[in-house]
Amino acid sequence: MGKAGLPVSPLAPARFPDLPVIAGIDFASAAAGVKYQGRTDVTLIRIAPGSSVAGAFTRSSTRAACVLDNQAKLAAGGDAPQGAAIVINSGNANAFTGARGQESVDAVTGAVASALDLPRGRVFSSSTGVIGEPLPHDRIVAVIGDLVAGLDAGGVAGAAQAIMTTDTFPKGASAVVEAEGGQVRIAGIAKGSGMIAPDMATMLVYLFTDARVPADLLQQALSSGLDATFNAITVDSDTSTSDALILAATGQAESAPITDLGTDTGRAFVSALHGVMRDLAHQVVRDGEGATKFVEVAVTGAASDADAHKVAMAIANSPLVKTAIAGQDANWGRIVAAVGKSGAEADRDRLRISFGDMVLAENGWRAPGYDEAAASAYMKNQDLRIGVDLGLGSGARTVWTCDLTHGYIDINADYRS
Repeated sequence: MGKAGLPVSPLAPARFPDLPVIAGIDFASAAAGVKYQGRTDVTLIRIAPGSSVAGAFTRSSTRAACVLDNQAKLAAGGDAPQGAAIVINSGNANAFTGARGQESVDAVTGAVASALDLPRGRVFSSSTGVIGEPLPHDRIVAVIGDLVAGLDAGGVAGAAQAIMTTDTFPKGASAVVEAEGGQVRIAGIAKGSGMIAPDMATMLVYLFTDARVPADLLQQALSSGLDATFNAITVDSDTSTSDALILAATGQAESAPITDLGTDTGRAFVSALHGVMRDLAHQVVRDGEGATKFVEVAVTGAASDADAHKVAMAIANSPLVKTAIAGQDANWGRIVAAVGKSGAEADRDRLRISFGDMVLAENGWRAPGYDEAAASAYMKNQDLRIGVDLGLGSGARTVWTCDLTHGYIDINADYRS
């Protein structure tokens, strides 16, 4: 069972991966009783002096206090000469809580700053859970001492577990880069299952590397990977108030500093970072609330990349498409309808639709070789690929989604009870 007592997603990986220890990063988790008793629900992450920090956050107009606080702190720069920390709680989003929201952020980050002898401006926080209820920050403050005492470089798996809400499995990914003078390691954890739609970050994500990268280049490396990873997934088209992604580079690898992302080492680092981001994004979709199918939607031949994105997301977010997938119904007519409503330039008679390797429709009509039985058999797979070629240009975009089942209703109808 998952942390919230839900059955583990059928799309879950076999186990949590063995993540490399990132020199300069320590983790601790504790049960503070923020919402539930007997669950680890607070995580503390200590980041060593001399690190650099980058981030990306939801663009929701109703952002939580912790998101606004993090954005203000990073706007002042990403250098952390004295070190930094991240404190995360699950069970309560501390969103739409008025002035009390910032008071709670100040109380929690202030307690961490004092306990770790850090500037308050280098303590970042995240809260995830129910919106509109005051955060019982005193419960979090009460366990800060225990968290500091329990900090451990090998505590990443516990941290991944503690940040979960309706997630049914903890999410982690890593990569190793052969760099000039030695290896660079990257590791990350994420939480996310529902209220997942692009606008950065669609979840909580924490990435760590021992590379030596200046803060401005670290932010550039992170930002350049968002559109093809965390902004290319959707579970339910709902953007959260609390989404955050924080990336820390400790500079403790033996390899040479990365001072130019255009060098061989720089390109390898960026590629590996984006690979970890994509892996975590896919895991969030595979843990979509009630999901039984992982679906790739690949759009090509659009008039522009922006149009390709519109079409891909119109398909991925369509309740009619997603319920047909849940029912294993090869109803390609719903794809046609989604293309038409997307707002992108489209020509009915140039459209080609495929499921896997099978072309189902083209040239404004059902494909001559269309085989209903073969298409229906394909829909029984757990991993599916929907291909759409608009036949208009070179624009392309791939996004990922899941099916929509009654399980989604069950989870969200009872979320606060």
